[in-house]
Amino acid sequence: MTGGLLARSRAAGARTAVVTATWAPGTGRAAELAEALRILGAGPPRLLGYADAGVPESAPGARRWCDVPLDEAVGRLVAHLREFRPDIVVAPDAYGGLSGHPDHVRTHRVTVLAVQAAALPALYPDTGEPWGPSALYLATHPHSSLQSVAARLIRPGRPAFTVPDEAVDTTVEVTPWLDRKVAAILAHRSEVTRGALPGRLAALPPAAHAELLGTEWYVRHQPGPGRFAL
Repeated sequence: MTGGLLARSRAAGARTAVVTATWAPGTGRAAELAEALRILGAGPPRLLGYADAGVPESAPGARRWCDVPLDEAVGRLVAHLREFRPDIVVAPDAYGGLSGHPDHVRTHRVTVLAVQAAALPALYPDTGEPWGPSALYLATHPHSSLQSVAARLIRPGRPAFTVPDEAVDTTVEVTPWLDRKVAAILAHRSEVTRGALPGRLAALPPAAHAELLGTEWYVRHQPGPGRFAL
């Protein structure tokens, strides 16, 4: 759901990268992810290699991301932050985004802690020189998008998690990069065939894509004096 921001940032000359907690190298979804990131210009996958909460074959023999000890998970992400040294970090909101997927909830919690820890030299000293990103933005959906977006992208009978409109402080129009965003979503072909979000998107007419995906919403987490903003 943040593919438009990635494509826009890359088009503006920014370095971009994506760290993915689940799925191991060599699995089908890892190859699909690589293709999606190529489309967005976001570099090669950075895979932590843990198992998806409901798909053990995503990382055979590995622990589930939601079961990994918190200190280990935070340290793994701190290493990537200190190596890449981003100005802005983007993660799911506290709900884990629109679907509330438990892996996305876990990713939110780990990222919030890792962004703080990466700047502190006494924490995880073996993972590189300290680095403090300028800002952390949490990808979200406002209540006002519930009917237009959630009702068409979330499976019937499943809850959709949104925040009050006034909680959203950053709105990014990504229509100029919509084709890349949609192509990156549909690159997850296994998700299309099993009826997950990419599959539901594929079933919609192209005219609906701009309405559903042309805007991205973010909440800036604990704004600081940093120079960078979306």
